[in-house]
Amino acid sequence: MSAALPPRTALVTGSSGFIGFHLCRRLLDEGWRVVGLDNLSDYYEVSLKERRQAMLAQNAGFSVVNDSVETSGLMMRLFEEHRPDVVVHLAAQAGVRYSIENPRSYLESNIVGTFEILEAARAFPPAHMLLASTSSAYGANTEMPYREVMKADHQMSFYAATKKATEAMAHSYAHLFGLPVTMFRFFTVYGPWGRPDMALFKFTKAILEGRPIDVYNFGDMKRDFTYVTDLVEAIRLLIDAVPVRPADGVVAEGDSLSPVAPWRVVNIGNSEPVQLTDYIAAIEAATGRVAERNLMPMQAGDVPATWADTTLLQSLTGYHPKTRVPEGVKAFVDWYRDYYQV
Repeated sequence: MSAALPPRTALVTGSSGFIGFHLCRRLLDEGWRVVGLDNLSDYYEVSLKERRQAMLAQNAGFSVVNDSVETSGLMMRLFEEHRPDVVVHLAAQAGVRYSIENPRSYLESNIVGTFEILEAARAFPPAHMLLASTSSAYGANTEMPYREVMKADHQMSFYAATKKATEAMAHSYAHLFGLPVTMFRFFTVYGPWGRPDMALFKFTKAILEGRPIDVYNFGDMKRDFTYVTDLVEAIRLLIDAVPVRPADGVVAEGDSLSPVAPWRVVNIGNSEPVQLTDYIAAIEAATGRVAERNLMPMQAGDVPATWADTTLLQSLTGYHPKTRVPEGVKAFVDWYRDYYQV
C-alpha cells in the first residue's frame, strides 16, 4: 500500500485580506498546508482582518506571520523554511483614491514587496507563482472588452502604475530564471467579508444608517463586478495551469503567454459590465431601503468603465464566473447584517 502524498504547501500573502481569506479557506478545505503572511495594516478596520485570521487559525493546516511583505529578508526566510509549492501574492496597498494621498505606501508595499518575493523565488523556486495585478492596468484603453493581449501603457493612477510595474518585474524574473508566473488582472471583486473602502460596503452601510451615498460621475459608470467565490475558483484552477515557455517562441492567438518566458497575464472578471445605478438598485432591493444619492463628478484616477474578456481564462481552466449581481449583493448584505448585528 503506497503512502499518501504529503499536502501541497501554499504561501499566501495578504492572507487576512478580503480575497486572501477566501482563498486560504478554499485551499485549507482542500487539504493544503497554507502559510499566511499579513501585516494587518490599518488601511481599513483591523478588527475585520483579525476576525478573518482567527477563523483561518481554527484549521491546523494554517500558520501565519504578521509582518509586511516588503520587510527586508522576510520572504527569503519564509521561502527557505517552508519551501512552498505554490505562491499566491495578494498583499498590496490597494485603492485608486488613496494612491493619490499616500503614493509612497504603494511604492513600498507593491514594488519593493514584489521584489522581495521575486528574489526569494529565485533562491527557492516554487512550481508556480501567481501574482495579483488589476483591471486598472488597462488604464486609458477605451476598446472593450479588455483583452490580455491589448497594449496597456497609460495607467490613470499610481496604484495602477505600480501594479503594471510588478507585471514587468515578474516577467523579467520569469525570463531570466525560468520561474513560472501567472499575473491576474482582477475586476471589481465583491462579496461577504469585503473591504470597507469599496462601494458595496460603503453603500450598504450608508443606506442602512439612513445616510446619502456618494455616486461618482453622476452614476454614469460601469464595472465588471466579480463575486469573490467565483474569483477564488478561478485562482484555484489557474494554480494548476502552469505557464510553459514556448520552445519555438510561437504563441497561440489570443494567449498572453510570453514568447520568451513561462509568464502569462489572465483576466478574472464576470465579463458582464453592470451600470452603477443597477448595482445600487440591487443593494436597495437587498436592504429593503431606498438610497439617497449625492451625485458627484468623476474622481481623479478613476475610469468610467471596465469589462473583462475572459476567453483566455475559459480556455485555460474551462471555467467562467457565473454569479449575477443581485445574488452576490444579497449575499453580502446578509453577511453585513449578521456581522454588524444590524
